[in-house]
Amino acid sequence: MKKGILFSLLCCMALVAFTQDTPVPDPYRPAAEKINDLVHTKLDVSFDYAKAWMPAKAWITLQPHFYPTDSLRLDAKGMEIKSVALVNGNKTEALKYAYDGMNLRIQLNKTYQKNEKYTVYIDYIAKPNEVKVKGSAAINDAKGLYFINPQGTEKDKPTQIWTQGETEATSVWCPTIDRPNQKTTEEISMRVPDKYVTLSNGLLVKQQKNNDGTRTDYWKMDMPHAPYLFFMGVGDYAIVKDSYNGKEVSYYVEKQYEPVARKIFGNTPEMMAFFSRITGIEYPWQKYAQITGRDYVSGAMENTTATLHQESAQQDARELVDGNRWEDVIAHELFHHWFGDLVTAESWSNLTVNESFADFSETLWNEYKYGKDAGDATNYNGMQAYLNNPDNYTKDLVRFHYADKEDMFDAVSYSKGGTILNMLRNYLGDSAFFNGLNVYLTTNRFKAAEAHQLRLALEQVSGRDLNWFFNQWYFGAGHPKLDISYQYDDAAGKVKVILQQTQESGQTFQLPMAIDVYENGKKTRYRVTLENKLDSFVFNYKKRPDLVNVDADKVITSERNDSKTMEQYAFQYKEAGNYVDRREAIEFAAGQQNNVVALDILRTALRDKYHGLRQLTLEKLDMKNAVVRTAMEKTITDLAGNDPKAVVKAKAIELLGEYQKPEYLAIFQKGVKDSSYSVAGASLQALSVLDKDAALAICKQLIGQPLKAKLIGPVATIAAINGLDDALPAVLNSFKGMGISQEKLDLLQPVAILLARSKDVAAVKNGVDEIVTFRDGIPKAYQAQLAPFINDMVLQGIMNAKMKDGSKELADYIKAKKESAKGF
Repeated sequence: MKKGILFSLLCCMALVAFTQDTPVPDPYRPAAEKINDLVHTKLDVSFDYAKAWMPAKAWITLQPHFYPTDSLRLDAKGMEIKSVALVNGNKTEALKYAYDGMNLRIQLNKTYQKNEKYTVYIDYIAKPNEVKVKGSAAINDAKGLYFINPQGTEKDKPTQIWTQGETEATSVWCPTIDRPNQKTTEEISMRVPDKYVTLSNGLLVKQQKNNDGTRTDYWKMDMPHAPYLFFMGVGDYAIVKDSYNGKEVSYYVEKQYEPVARKIFGNTPEMMAFFSRITGIEYPWQKYAQITGRDYVSGAMENTTATLHQESAQQDARELVDGNRWEDVIAHELFHHWFGDLVTAESWSNLTVNESFADFSETLWNEYKYGKDAGDATNYNGMQAYLNNPDNYTKDLVRFHYADKEDMFDAVSYSKGGTILNMLRNYLGDSAFFNGLNVYLTTNRFKAAEAHQLRLALEQVSGRDLNWFFNQWYFGAGHPKLDISYQYDDAAGKVKVILQQTQESGQTFQLPMAIDVYENGKKTRYRVTLENKLDSFVFNYKKRPDLVNVDADKVITSERNDSKTMEQYAFQYKEAGNYVDRREAIEFAAGQQNNVVALDILRTALRDKYHGLRQLTLEKLDMKNAVVRTAMEKTITDLAGNDPKAVVKAKAIELLGEYQKPEYLAIFQKGVKDSSYSVAGASLQALSVLDKDAALAICKQLIGQPLKAKLIGPVATIAAINGLDDALPAVLNSFKGMGISQEKLDLLQPVAILLARSKDVAAVKNGVDEIVTFRDGIPKAYQAQLAPFINDMVLQGIMNAKMKDGSKELADYIKAKKESAKGF
């Protein structure tokens, strides 16, 4: 499961913590007791689009796990149970049962012994819209089966059906033992309108057209997997086919995205080859398909052989010029097919063996495909996502105490866990680490596992005890805060490196690390281990070192205060070389932009080999500082015209616009025609300062074209400033089509201005509804922070304007929408 975009962004924001005077301790959460084991699940389903129901029949084969049993409990949420029977050859025998709306308790016909299989038959109707269940920060709803625009009443929205099983929502549409430590093979027959295609786990074995305009598709999954990974998808999709090693690889997209489907998903076969190679386990499943879903409740989901992505995965050709924003998600979900699907967390407490690995895969893929800087940048961003929210610091990675299983889907299980795996890889070395992963996957293939089994596999291969590492990072909370200082004694030819752990928790971390000493053009590496709150290490030198670089590989998940000088950071930028080394130098220099050495660092960084650091440097420039503006103008101009990366070029154009010089008009006029939305948007914004009439004329032309990504913001802003009310329908349509993202949050202000000005009652209500839909779709963990802003600033501003205009009907309408947010 990949978190939604806003989840990832908001992990970088400190959240307000609300605590009770006497907090109630969270209960212990053991792995689910296994009384009966699932063996095979067979479903025959159809869909009632008018009612959003799923009439179905299920044949579920089970056996006692160990002890004899004469009863069976199945999860079955919100269903209408019509009959329950035991299958005996071609006959069925009715069974007694009790159903409370969540649990189906069945009295079997006898006591069954270990390894004695039996099959129960259940005739039922799934009614997902009548189920009340809780979502999480990563999954904002949990009703399992979703009918999207089932009767086609919503213009410009396709009719679709898709399912979302994680954490325990498959049992909304399929009676099962809905626990991650269960595994079962599966077959599903789906009766659907003949105009639609279907997707499920495993292979499509047979299709049969029926006399009523429907078709029955039969999907078979003959490898065991957990119930939360079951999937059904139905809709009007284009299917673009690829292949890997003789297996079908396919991409299900809405038909307008068929021409660019390979540009979005086309790296998938190469990813499959890469992940197969590094794990030593060839992609283990029959096929691999990816499908998009409208109104999806999360980022993406690794349903076995049938990954589901939110609609934001679909990008047009111009969006892709700026870079494929979904590539990391594609890697994340694919790697789950080893870590999560092949070997599954035996409980949600051990979610790390699923999600931390998937998060880590993003680092691995970027490093392999785009170079070490890209991999290091991915790891760094993950570390910051964890560090920037203090609420994360008290949570163990493996957590046996939590309020709700959905609470496990946080930046600790994802981001911190991914960086911990990167540390472990660095400590063991690639060969031992990846061979250890192979042992873990091979030993636990088609089984459920926990973090201890990962430790044992890595110990088996490396020969090293790792209890200290797992106790510290997996079964402990927090991270080290390092204060780093240096004492040079030129007379003695010694430098003392002093490292103090200052974290408030009182815990002392054991930290193996490399320290690089740069002396007279030569780098010497020393391996040391921090074991105390205060440690010091002495290194000899003949000439005072240009740099002593602590944690030289920059892999330790930590906060640090390093007392290097500006000159040492300048040397670090040029000679140490790692992404984080260079980033640290840029950020230190950005804090002292009147310093000549700092300006030299920043000027050099504008030409950095990695586009992410060029963009970072542009973002850090203090354009109010006249010295900076003068020193950087020539380089910014060159980047605005020539940088090979569209996002860097766009940022340079944005800064160039601040000079407000007519000689740059040609750059902006050219930029508004660029194929990149980012470049076009930045150019339009810059042009609006120098030539408002020209920008407004272009804005009017753009209203009839697709407005996406970085272009919609400038268009909406220019329209709002200039009273271009005709832009409102196009802006609202684009706003509606955006996923939950930072870009959508940024767009609220110009949208609100346009709505405040508009006299069109229907349009204003529609716009307010879209803002409220956005507000209510924000993951619940973050609504407490963002909902008040949306209510008290955005909606209140529109309401005030309507009250001033005398539009009482609209003011009352907005007030009611505001009040609907109470309780967030």
